[in-house]
Amino acid sequence: MKIVVAAADRQWAELTSGPQEINWIRVADPNLFLDHPDASAFFNLINTNVSAGLARLQKPVFINAVSITLKELNAPTCVLRFNGWTGFIQRPSWELAGIIDENVRTVFARLNKTIIAVADEPGLVAARIISMIINEAFFTIGEGVSSRDEIDIAMKLGTNYPFGPFQWVDSIGPKNLVELLQNLMLHDKRYQPAPLLLIEAENII
Repeated sequence: MKIVVAAADRQWAELTSGPQEINWIRVADPNLFLDHPDASAFFNLINTNVSAGLARLQKPVFINAVSITLKELNAPTCVLRFNGWTGFIQRPSWELAGIIDENVRTVFARLNKTIIAVADEPGLVAARIISMIINEAFFTIGEGVSSRDEIDIAMKLGTNYPFGPFQWVDSIGPKNLVELLQNLMLHDKRYQPAPLLLIEAENII
């Protein structure tokens, strides 16, 4: 099975660390997908640009689009959304929004991943929940209740989470979190980003 990927170095390493029988092909830009019509699937982890030409591939195209929906992207029916944030690619189960047909199931069987079908909504499921946990943690330190390290320890011991909220933000990146929260806030003010999270995102070069 040939799979073509546009990804940054860390994402590429996470995605291709699975089954070795897959012929992974890396390209610099998703527009180059059209040069590989014989591929079984395509992964765009770089951006959420969706060209109309992707429909000609007639193969699944998976995009790292956590915050924006397929409807907003006006994506062809071959395109599916997933959470390509750092740390999520290696999980054994992936949330997918889009049309899950036999081609998609075949690809995920070869990847040895379980599909969790979710609605085409901002944040999917896990990212929406984790972003709220992180946001509340930033509100907590903003109010002087505790420190980052203490909150991380408390969350891991108290909830059995593998990471504390600030460990998550270091992995995911504050800009990704703010983008999602601001999108969610358009529909529900509860998702308003904490001031300290906004500052942290603005300070990232």
